[in-house]
Amino acid sequence: MRPMHGTALIVPMLHEYRSQPRLSLNSNEEEMGLLLAPRLAYFAAVARHEHVTRAAHETGVPQSTLSRAVARLEEDLGVTLFARKGRALSLTPAGRTFLLSVERALGEVERAAEAVRADVDPTAGRVAFGFLHTMGSETVPALLRAFRADHPKVRFTLVQNYGEAMIERLRAGELDLCLTSPVPDAPDLVGRRLDEQRLRLVVPDDHRLAGRKRIRLAEASDEVFVTLEPGYGLRRITDDLCAEAGFRPRVAFEGEEAETLRGLVAAGLGVALLPPPAVPRPGVVELTVTAPRAVREIGVAWQAGRPDTPPVAAFKKFLLSRRGRLLGVAEQ
Repeated sequence: MRPMHGTALIVPMLHEYRSQPRLSLNSNEEEMGLLLAPRLAYFAAVARHEHVTRAAHETGVPQSTLSRAVARLEEDLGVTLFARKGRALSLTPAGRTFLLSVERALGEVERAAEAVRADVDPTAGRVAFGFLHTMGSETVPALLRAFRADHPKVRFTLVQNYGEAMIERLRAGELDLCLTSPVPDAPDLVGRRLDEQRLRLVVPDDHRLAGRKRIRLAEASDEVFVTLEPGYGLRRITDDLCAEAGFRPRVAFEGEEAETLRGLVAAGLGVALLPPPAVPRPGVVELTVTAPRAVREIGVAWQAGRPDTPPVAAFKKFLLSRRGRLLGVAEQ
């Protein structure tokens, strides 16, 4: 699923970019805001793709309009936001810093618009919802389908990412809710456990352990592991389970998605602790781990003290109602 962003709402509101007065050093804050505002959504779209043509396709704005808007923005700020090499663009360090603030600002504008609409029609509105990559193929589509059966007017901005990155976006106000693991325990966040997912030891189908159905994790202490990168919740769980089994895993490869790791296992590059796949993958055998208890908790998190719009409140109530049955049978 490709995430949607705040500019999806804001860009259609902007008419084709027209020449505007240049900012001067003497411009006050109000003048600066009025002049910069139309250019920020254009900048965010180009920055997200680092490509003017793709940004133009997404926003429905001519390439020439986007290019002029970004160039004027850089000139007005007196800062180079993009490094250019032919048609290719890449954000400069200043551009990356600026993008974070711009996305927060555009998100606030969109949330304000949604809140106003919700006052008129509380059954409509948007929910910014984040979830783990491993939840994207089966769990989240099923959840959204079930929720929208009773709330057909609610729209979703969807973000797939790893746990720590989603928590950062939650704290920044860019997400209303997120499904994550482990469930966060922090004073500024509220976390609720919804379900648990068994992890399996995945080995190549020609591996010495491939004929087994169950295994104690300590029996894999001499194996080479492929894992997710540090910072991912599943990586931390893998390290903790191996430590509980009495060894530190020897890591040969680090990746960003569970299915990539399964491919590496199938290629004979190591073994891995992974949640069950949505669809069985050839070339690997998945063993039940009997000791230690190999599970990961899945929970929902949100900012403490942040008021909910009616659609966010409804979706939060729906998720909490799925406690103990969030995951499909195939994912257990």
